[in-house]
Amino acid sequence: MTMDLSCFKAYDLRGRVPDQLNPELAERIGRAYVEVTGAKKVIVGYDIRLSSREIADALSSGLMAAGADVFDIGLCGTELVYFATSHFQMDGGIMVTASHNPRDHNGMKMVGPDSRPISSDNGLNDIRDRVPEPFGNAPTQGRYEPLEVSTAYIDHLLGYIDSGSLKPMTIVVNAGNGGAGLIIDELEQHLPFDFVKVHHQADGHFPNGVPNPILEENRAATAEAVIEHGAAMGIAWDGDYDRCFFSRPIRPAAKSTARSMIPPRSLPPSRPSTARAPKVSATSTVPASNSTTGGSTCECPTPNRWFA
Repeated sequence: MTMDLSCFKAYDLRGRVPDQLNPELAERIGRAYVEVTGAKKVIVGYDIRLSSREIADALSSGLMAAGADVFDIGLCGTELVYFATSHFQMDGGIMVTASHNPRDHNGMKMVGPDSRPISSDNGLNDIRDRVPEPFGNAPTQGRYEPLEVSTAYIDHLLGYIDSGSLKPMTIVVNAGNGGAGLIIDELEQHLPFDFVKVHHQADGHFPNGVPNPILEENRAATAEAVIEHGAAMGIAWDGDYDRCFFSRPIRPAAKSTARSMIPPRSLPPSRPSTARAPKVSATSTVPASNSTTGGSTCECPTPNRWFA
């Protein structure tokens, strides 16, 4: 069978819908994922894009046809798929998202056990090569089960901080009409912060532009709100909120490398050895920060990871 597989990239899948990625292809990708990885229990989540739910449903159908059980965590961010895969000891996880790509694009990010990324050097190319070949159904169809993850995820996030040491402050949060606002709303009740919410409503039409805070033209709304409200800082996320950009009043925006770093002094003393996996562009900033608190750094070749 001849089909366009150009959506397969080095670390994930990205392509224009429907000519480079569509439900038919997604269903076959699900089947190929199971045959290549042998996964029996798979987390599936999807972002706010208008095509994401349909593609996730087709992907799930392929996974189940190949014999895997699908645990649907619904509308979420990429980090929730990574978290759920590890936390619930699943065999793998797939996030349907095109992150900060144009509105008419979509894609997938895949991980295996313990949320280890699946990329071109450890299985992604094998999945790509299996997709065009004939498939048969597994003797036993996999089952479908919705799974609530956000409660455990919020508890996990709060475990990174010493909440008793936090002081009230105003923070601008810009979800870019992506999915970050859903988690911000859940975190808000646990933190002593006054959140000024910009482009907060999840909307796959992206009325304020594609949520990519790395683009200079997308920083103004956050920076201006920081100044207007006298906020301590601003944080803007991309569509699947696995990266963010910090703004401070004294300058329009912090350097992009800051988005990959958890300030070590924000972590409680019980977690001094927590490992960070920085993006390649941050390999000088993050290790230097870790060394001041006795932390260790693990460099990762892909910008998509979950860490504990």
